[in-house]
Amino acid sequence: MRDSDYRLTMGRGDVSAATSPASQDCTARSGPDYERYQHQLVYRIGIYGWRKRCLYFLVILLMAVVIINLALTVWIIKVVDFSIDGMGSLRVVDQGLRLEGKAEFLHGLYASQICSRKDEPLKVESSENVTINARNNKGLITNRIFVGNSVVESITEEFLIKEREGRVVFRVDRDEVMVAADKFRVSGSGGVIFDGSIQTPLVRSESFQQLRLESPTRTLKVGAPEGVAIESRAGDITAACRKDLTLRSKEGKIWFDSEKIELKNIKIALPTTRGRTYAGIYQLCVCENGRLFLSPPEGHCQADDVVCK
Repeated sequence: MRDSDYRLTMGRGDVSAATSPASQDCTARSGPDYERYQHQLVYRIGIYGWRKRCLYFLVILLMAVVIINLALTVWIIKVVDFSIDGMGSLRVVDQGLRLEGKAEFLHGLYASQICSRKDEPLKVESSENVTINARNNKGLITNRIFVGNSVVESITEEFLIKEREGRVVFRVDRDEVMVAADKFRVSGSGGVIFDGSIQTPLVRSESFQQLRLESPTRTLKVGAPEGVAIESRAGDITAACRKDLTLRSKEGKIWFDSEKIELKNIKIALPTTRGRTYAGIYQLCVCENGRLFLSPPEGHCQADDVVCK
């Protein structure tokens, strides 16, 4: 028997031998040996049994995981509106980042410039407070603006408010407070209280309103190196005090330029029995201590100690 006389066919784990007609008798005569030889030529190829079922289960499970991951990825992209231009309300533009709508920052925000869209306001809101810090190249805080529930604080060496043209309107530093506006208006009923001195070239009230300078418990002093001018173009000027009102000029004169000057409540010296009296006509006299009094128009200014006391 030659090896070339056999053709092996494998199917369902069985091997069959096809022989030529000349060798059928030989095969029939050697039955037990052939069966043993045939058993040696059987090979089981493939995965069978529980291994095959496990393999199918793993393949199906892997396909399910891939499908679920793909579905979740598509859902996340849909929810966050992710695209090549950005994600959600955040868009990447040539100048930086553009955020449309509201945004919440849980930690610090670092940016060189924050601006709103054209014709739209920029709103910064916080449930507690808002703090804006400016640092130098060493990391130290040089300026700070704190906006709290009931207070606004600014920590800086100099505070400026400018108009559009760049002119300073309000400036505050350690030495002075400057207001460069055309008018400084205080609408409160209590007026303005200054603990120290005030320097101004003009003090003027609103139209049809009274101007009142008052010191309830201390002295009110108005001084200037060249002159002080008090003018009322359409009304009266009243100076009232509880004790003495002193008008003093060390080198010059005190001028009263008016069509009519009245001095009320001046004491009148009693006329003599021989003198002639005129109703409503007196001469103005002065005592040695500077007190003024009235006396009859005739004769000399004479008064007793009671008038010039």
